[in-house]
Amino acid sequence: MPVAPPERILELGHGCRIPLDELAVRTGPSGGPGGQHANRAHTRVSVTFDVAGSPSLPAAARARLLAVLGASVTATVYETRSQARNRDLAVERLRRKLADALRPPTPRRPTRPSRAAKERRLQAKRRQSERKAQRRATRPTERPNRRHEPTDRGSGTASAARWRQPQTGGRRCTDTA
Repeated sequence: MPVAPPERILELGHGCRIPLDELAVRTGPSGGPGGQHANRAHTRVSVTFDVAGSPSLPAAARARLLAVLGASVTATVYETRSQARNRDLAVERLRRKLADALRPPTPRRPTRPSRAAKERRLQAKRRQSERKAQRRATRPTERPNRRHEPTDRGSGTASAARWRQPQTGGRRCTDTA
């Protein structure tokens, strides 16, 4: 691997260093509203890094970057009027993306509820149970089942139309014969 000057290397941490020569830089007009300067100046900068084809990445880092970010990573900046400043910002964003992807995820530490939390949960369940029990106690114990009770209207025949059935709209079906 050729050694590049220190200012021409992108430090990612975790022992990974990428020469800036491996980054592809494209420029274009920034777009959006603006006057003559915005329409003519190519201040938008896109910096792309080919993860799969990079000779400077160690195998483990390449595998991790491919799994997290894919075969190529791009950072595009068009915030300032200066192409040089946008290029610096794009390279920094790309460096941050790559460094964050190389950082291993923190392992999950399983936690258990404390004794006080268990007690609060059980106490809440007891309160809810008592509340529902009080509701049951205030209602009459013998409620007539009025669902299939015949109405007192009509000719007295036990036709199906005279039985109360649950219906939409709150209307009752009555015998009109």
